[in-house]
Amino acid sequence: MPRIHIHIPLQTLELIADSGALLRRYPVSTALNGPGEQRGSNCTPRGSHLIRAKIGAGMPYGTVFVGRRPTGEIHGAELAARHPERDWILSRILWLSGRQPGFNRLGPVDTMRRYIYIHGCPDDAAMGIPQSHGCVRMRNADIIELFDLVEAGTPVEICT
Repeated sequence: MPRIHIHIPLQTLELIADSGALLRRYPVSTALNGPGEQRGSNCTPRGSHLIRAKIGAGMPYGTVFVGRRPTGEIHGAELAARHPERDWILSRILWLSGRQPGFNRLGPVDTMRRYIYIHGCPDDAAMGIPQSHGCVRMRNADIIELFDLVEAGTPVEICT
């Protein structure tokens, strides 16, 4: 099974084969508030995780999700202009779960209960710059490609 490495300082996500070969590298955007594990911090959690759930298979490019459910909307300039306050979760969701009890699993540091995802965002959003509320944002085409290359249970390491 391949694994994912997210490098917060470089703002990149790498998909690594079992052999150690680099399969893909994507630009991402992690938390504006930097790394951290506490609930309510709006930080990107560090450490060892796995993909607990894959959400959005087969949905159209730009599908808008709220509460992990498609709203029936497709993101575009007009919709964005009508809802400038929204933190857009688009196209696909890879829901992360921490694997380190007391660090990123259980209690006030639980990644899954913090609803930390790897997900799509508006195509005009900057990549390579920390701007999220804790999640790992990707371009829609990139998250759709990654989604199809990984399975639930794929290891994810988030490094500083």
